[in-house]
Amino acid sequence: MRLALAQLNSVVGDLDGNRDRIVSRLEEARAQGADVVLFPELAVTGYPPEDLLLRPGFIRAAERTLQEVARATRDVVALVGAPHFNRDLFNACAVCADGEVRAVYRKRFLPNYGVFDEDRYFAPGTDLILLEHGKSLIAPTVCEDIWQPGPPATDLALAGAELIANISASPFHVGKDREREEMLVTRARDNAAYLAFCNAVGGQDELIFDGHSVVLDDEGRVLARAPGFEEALLVVDVDPREVIGRRLSDVRRRALARERGAPPQVTTVHVGSPRRPPNGRRAAAAIAEPLGALEQMRRALELGLRDYVEKNGFRDVVVGVSGGIDSALTAAIAAGAVGAGRGHCGEFASRPTCAGARGDGGPRGARLGAPVQELALVTRRESFDATLGEVFAGLAPDLTEENLQARVRGVLLMALSNKFGWLVVTTGNKSELSVGYATLYGDMAGGFALLKDVYKSDVFRLAKHVNERAGRELIPQSIIERAPSAELRDEQLDEDSLPPYPALDRVLKAYVEEDRSRDELTGDGFDRDVVERALALIDRAEYKRRQAPPGVKLHPKAFGRDRRTPITNRWRG
Repeated sequence: MRLALAQLNSVVGDLDGNRDRIVSRLEEARAQGADVVLFPELAVTGYPPEDLLLRPGFIRAAERTLQEVARATRDVVALVGAPHFNRDLFNACAVCADGEVRAVYRKRFLPNYGVFDEDRYFAPGTDLILLEHGKSLIAPTVCEDIWQPGPPATDLALAGAELIANISASPFHVGKDREREEMLVTRARDNAAYLAFCNAVGGQDELIFDGHSVVLDDEGRVLARAPGFEEALLVVDVDPREVIGRRLSDVRRRALARERGAPPQVTTVHVGSPRRPPNGRRAAAAIAEPLGALEQMRRALELGLRDYVEKNGFRDVVVGVSGGIDSALTAAIAAGAVGAGRGHCGEFASRPTCAGARGDGGPRGARLGAPVQELALVTRRESFDATLGEVFAGLAPDLTEENLQARVRGVLLMALSNKFGWLVVTTGNKSELSVGYATLYGDMAGGFALLKDVYKSDVFRLAKHVNERAGRELIPQSIIERAPSAELRDEQLDEDSLPPYPALDRVLKAYVEEDRSRDELTGDGFDRDVVERALALIDRAEYKRRQAPPGVKLHPKAFGRDRRTPITNRWRG
């Protein structure tokens, strides 16, 4: 049997575009002799469609789109993710063959944790389906169904399934590809079945889908693996009936079958037979190499920004560069995401910007090949000072004036956005956002917060990685070595207001991502002063985070969809 896994970048709500993408990949797979083609979960609508699923007109349109896809299935079987309405709404895998939808498998386990809200939209399925293709039995499943160690995979395997096909939209965090593949290896071994996992790829608001589709044999060996962070058509020849020998000698399966009692009812649908490959040769299956953590972060950030720009119809992006490492890294990644010709740097000439930073800010556009728009902040700031002078008379300058400096920058960047249609990409990192070291309507003003889930410690590591990968200093070494500063007052350093970033980031990860308490942190040897300062700042800054732009999710728990803390909240644990 020749399998094809279509690692697809769907666009939420673009039903016609998604149909065309599916049909195009289907034709490509057919040309390569594929018998069965897998497409990701909800490939017809894009994932997650969220409250579009509450609109009857959207569901009807998705059903029509699926029928159009099914009509393209001649001499090939397609497993396509789509919503399915039958008295209630289900997250389904449609089995398309001979020009029609031949069967529908309805997802049994609906995740409702982290970034998932599937209980809000779908009912759980209960039926099991086996597809008879030639002499092989294929079991369709959807995403979360395979993460469960028992049914439906165990029931399907006991019913005779030799190949478990899982269509998925599994969101990314750093290292998720390895975690996921380790789980899939366990499922393949435990069920003595081949396993084909087809994942979505692309950016959807804050979520990234990383691809890394994979095909395993019944021993958990990798037969084929798609690359991460890009579309791909993974083609591989398999003979699922090879599992029969192992099953005959594995008496544990019989014991499990006896323990389970009467087997669940399974519907078997005949969907065709394998074709002879066009050239009579086996497919040369690709096995993509895993990526390191920093390269995963870089690729995810580029993909997230690129898709946000393209899918929302922006022409160009603009980054306000100050000579600091955050803006330098943001500009470098933006140039990689959309191309230097579509990336713009807004450089600010202002009194608190130190001479070293000004010297490094100028070459930013030249190093990236991006045009630089230099904006004189001094005269604009003086106008605000004059306007507020009478009201502030007799009061010493304080944080108000520092924030005003940041807000003038935000006004100018948003003016460029309005005039030219550029997306403003903000430059703040997760460490700053955690403790509120950011200015509302100032450096937080923009449409996309690229580094929103990147800790300051990782900003430095990523900057070095970007340079190493480029083979030159896209980000000047002097910027990487300079002490971090918001540059909102003369001689300002971040450590005047915050604990040192290495110590701060350790506390942030434990408190924000692992939900560890104040007592647990201090009891485990974290610096008590850092813990007290950090936790007070984190809890107080929730109102700011609610107003931050969306940004790429890189960690298991990110601000936004993952961490939903009330703004009005007196718990201090």
